[in-house]
Formats: sequence, C-alpha cells, structure tokens
Amino acid sequence: MAKSTFRTETDSLGDIQVPVEALWGAQTQRSLQFFAIGDDRFPSGFIHDFVLVKKACALANLKLGHLDPRITELISNACDQILAGKHADQFPLSVWQTGSGTQTNMNVNEVIANLANQAAGSDPGSKSPVHPNDHVNLSQSSNDVFPTVMHVVTTRLTRDSLLPALNQLLLSLADKRSEFSDRVKTGRTHMMDATPVTLGQEFGGYHAQLDFVRLQIELSLPALQSLALGGTAVGTGLNSSPGWAEEAAATISKLAGFEFKTAPDKFSQLAAHDALASMHNQLTLLATALNKMASDLRLMASGPRCGLAEINLPANEPGSSIMPGKVNPTQIEALTMVCIRILGNNTTVSFANSQGQFELNVYKPLIIHTVMESLTLLTDAMSSFEQHCLRNLTANDQQLDFYLDRSLMLVTALTPVIGYDNAARAAKLASAKNLSLRDAVLQLKLMGADEFDKLVDPLTMLGPR
Repeated sequence: MAKSTFRTETDSLGDIQVPVEALWGAQTQRSLQFFAIGDDRFPSGFIHDFVLVKKACALANLKLGHLDPRITELISNACDQILAGKHADQFPLSVWQTGSGTQTNMNVNEVIANLANQAAGSDPGSKSPVHPNDHVNLSQSSNDVFPTVMHVVTTRLTRDSLLPALNQLLLSLADKRSEFSDRVKTGRTHMMDATPVTLGQEFGGYHAQLDFVRLQIELSLPALQSLALGGTAVGTGLNSSPGWAEEAAATISKLAGFEFKTAPDKFSQLAAHDALASMHNQLTLLATALNKMASDLRLMASGPRCGLAEINLPANEPGSSIMPGKVNPTQIEALTMVCIRILGNNTTVSFANSQGQFELNVYKPLIIHTVMESLTLLTDAMSSFEQHCLRNLTANDQQLDFYLDRSLMLVTALTPVIGYDNAARAAKLASAKNLSLRDAVLQLKLMGADEFDKLVDPLTMLGPR
C-alpha cells in the first residue's frame, strides 16, 4: 500500500501510520499491529452498548458542567451514527488484547472523536475540537467503563434474547404437557422399567425444571444492574466528581430502556466480576437442564425399528450420506453440543474471575467474550430446537401401549395386597418364563383374575392411592 494512503497520528509513544480511510486512531492501530491474535472480534451488539455508555457519559458530564454543550452535541451525534448501525467496520480489534479492555475502549473513543471532528470540519486525527481522552473518555477509565459495558450487554442479551427464547420453549413444553396428559407409558428409573407415568408428566417435569432455571436467571439480573462506572482507575473515583456515577447510571438507564444503578463499592466491580460469574453459573444450570431433557428425548426417539421409538421427531433433513432413508435427531445433537460448550465456558469464566490481582481483574475481554457466546448459543439453540423439533414432536401410541402392556413393574400395585415378596416372585416368574404378569400371578395363585384386573390398571397408578 502506497505511503500516500496513510496519515501520521501521534500518541504518547510517538508517531504511527494510520490508513487515511480509517476513523480509528493511533492506539487502535497499535493494537492491530501488536494483537493480531485469532479471528475473534467483539460483535456489533457489544460495540452498540459500548457506544451507548459513551453517549450517557457525555450527557452526564454535560449535566454536571464538565463538558461544553457544543462538544457534547458533537459526541452525542457521533454516537447516534454508530448506534444507528453505521461505521461497523471501524471496530476491528481482537478480543485477545489487554486484560482491561483498554484497546477497545480507545478504539471506541477514537472513532467517536474522529466522527465528531469530521462533523466540525476537522480532519481525522486532529483531536480537535474533540479529544478521544480529554472529552470522550472524560470522568472514565477503561477499568470502570469496560466492566460497565460488560454488565449492560449481559443484561440486554439476557432480557431481550435469552429469556424470550426460554419462555417460548416453556410455552411449547406446557403445550406438550397438556397434549400428552392422558398418554400413559412405562416409567423408567436407572434406565430400567418402572411404574407408569404419562408422557405429559414427563414433559411437565422438563417444564418445571426449566421454569426453576428461568427464576434463577431472573434473580441474577439485579447484580448485573449495578455498575462500576465512577470507580475510574482503581475504584477510588479519581478524576470523576461527586454525583457523576449516579448521573451516569441514570442516563444509561434512560438510553438502554432498563434500570441500572451505581455500585455502592467500586473496588469489587473492578477487581472481580462475581455478578457475571454468578449469571454464567445459572447459564450452566440451564445447560444441564436442557441436556437432560434433550438426552431423554433422544432415547425416546431411538429407532425407528430397533430402539425405544416412543416418540416421533420431525424429519428435517436426510440423516446419512450413505444410508438412504435414515433420519437422525439433529436438533437434539445441536442443542446438546451447545450445552457441553456452556459447561466448558463456565470453567473459563470461573477461572478468569478468580484471577483479579489487587485492584484489577485483567481477564475482562475473555470473561465477556465467553459470557456473550454462552448467551448467544443458548438463545439460538433453544429457538432452533423449539421450532424445528419440540413443536412438531408426536407420540408413538402403538409402541407406548406395547411397552406398557409388557411392563413387569405394574406388579408394584399389588404390593399392598400380596406383599413385597410375593409381588417380587410374580415378577421374576413372568420374566423367567416370558409370561404376562397376569398369568404369573394366577399361576402362583396369589389372587384371582378379577381382583388382578381391578388392581393392575395403569390409569389408577399415576398418583397416590
């Protein structure tokens, strides 16, 4: 690339060449050169919320008299352009950078400043009339603004994406609970035959488990709505002013559309990310519940001729490149792969959160990158599974009746009448000689046929009696 395609910018380390078309500045360019690590970039939603926080900071500084109205207007208008989806290509930095997120903070500061300066008739890199540090970063440090964005983006993704997807899944599970409420089947414990349940009761169990998880996720949100902003470099608030943290949090609340407040102790917000680790623990709980449900459904659907074949899954695509006509539980496989990924991510978040030294945790980009991945994967996987599998799942009535009729554990209903030992004798005889349970009981002369038929009715074995 010819030299004429670059401009010279200056920072505290000296001169550096920046592409003329770039809206970023010297510190972003240095990061591109020194942190060319992997392909992971912060997604547009993260940049959106970062810029939203920057706009809120400018407005708070204006209200407290720290920023000139004209400078504030230029910054705010520049932020609005980015919030509208423009200039997405100006945020190219790798996730794998300094542990405080300083490079991404400065990338955002520089792009906002250069947009503002262009609007004022100045060239990019001029730092006039808007300076990326003195104005866009006023009253802030990377150490408090980056964790603030971490909380804002996690709250937004949880409220606007994850919880709606989970709620839709819960609605579909409730529908299946109702649809299959009278569909009696053989229950199983230890993977072995047990007393009867309804298919609706099984789906009700999945619903109850996931509804419990939903509540735990909601209970984790208030801690995320407590913000580090105002702690500046180490938590003391140096170079901010009294009341600024409260004003900034109130302004973020207005712009984001949900409530935030300033954290009562900023030191913990900079040195650790317990609220994010706690939320990810709940995402792990969600993953374990989803994996349990999906694994059950995969077993129920196994077959169609040589497995359990108790339910029928929608056939969305051919299952094999070599075996014609094969259909596989692909949505279940995708969902369970995501669940395993979330379990691994929880180890990452937990270990990274333990690595704060003194006044700063320096694993911030890793933590938020991982949390966002988990939120996005769980949201998408639940939606895909609900739409393309659960919604059109059906019961295989013939197979369910076949298993129910052959179940030896129906003998449990006889225990109060003939005793545990005699019931066990009947079950063992039926198994050894391939008899029906009825024939075994009659052969052992434990009761008459009419009494057996009255007691061994699966419909009367679905609750206390």
